[in-house]
Amino acid sequence: MPLPPILRRLRLPVIGAPLFIVSNPDLVIAQCKAGVVGSFPALNARPAPMLEEWLKRIIGELGEHDARHPDRPAAPFAVNQIVHRSNERLAHDLEVCAKYRVPIMITSLGAREEVNRAAHDYGGIVLHDVINATFARKAIEKGADGLIAVAAGAGGHAGTISPFALVQEIRAFFDGPLVLSGAIATGGAVLAAQAMGADLAYIGSAFIATEEANAQPEHKRMIVEGGSGDVVYTDFFSGVLANFLRESVKRAGLDPDNLPRGDKSQMKIGADEARVWRDIWSAGQGIGAIKGVVPAAELVARLAAEYRAARIRIGVAA
Repeated sequence: MPLPPILRRLRLPVIGAPLFIVSNPDLVIAQCKAGVVGSFPALNARPAPMLEEWLKRIIGELGEHDARHPDRPAAPFAVNQIVHRSNERLAHDLEVCAKYRVPIMITSLGAREEVNRAAHDYGGIVLHDVINATFARKAIEKGADGLIAVAAGAGGHAGTISPFALVQEIRAFFDGPLVLSGAIATGGAVLAAQAMGADLAYIGSAFIATEEANAQPEHKRMIVEGGSGDVVYTDFFSGVLANFLRESVKRAGLDPDNLPRGDKSQMKIGADEARVWRDIWSAGQGIGAIKGVVPAAELVARLAAEYRAARIRIGVAA
């Protein structure tokens, strides 16, 4: 099945993952201008009325960019909605996104038909993130247009299944838009995601180490200096399994190798979750490829050059 038209006008087949606390209008605008999908969690806009201000700014600045550069229009942007029942802002945030006709909705922590309908009613598309084939089937049954396969090694709330296995299992029953997440931080990895059956790559940690990102300097430093061994997988902090930077756990006075199990029934959403992620910083296992803090446009240019080089290396036309 061909990609929806809105996902075909990218410089590089990449979606910048919505990063809790870290993604802001500066980063989203820079990503879109550079030619990849920029995104942010709706809950990053605090208090709730700020979401409308963010959308006005993003739409306005991208519109100005397109008017000045008709030959290279900006990529579309996306808003991530946490659709878990404990998200008290969901109805408000959906209404605001519908008002501004947000082109792409990314949904997480539960698949809900009414959320998909809300996006479809104004012409938007919905990509739902999943960690296994069972959740993938449920998301499609409930009306999601595409899937984000969150494989082992991804930053934030990550699954445990190899990307090879996860993409293979999903492609056995779904031929629609498929995005792969999990330790992708180079242009070669973007091409590898496509080679195994995904349409686009989902990149998060590399964008934390950009000048526009709303991350603490120490968070960015840990990513630049770290590797896969500096990431710990635990459900202790938010009740859901996620990857965090080992050093940030130690700085909080905890032993990253002896964390107690979390309680999913106490999953934190909104302000409670923000208090956790403000001090315990996340990253995926692909951070070894990140060597410095750069503007988002420079990161995309590096990824694009690596992607072209990888295509040439395996004999595919650049």
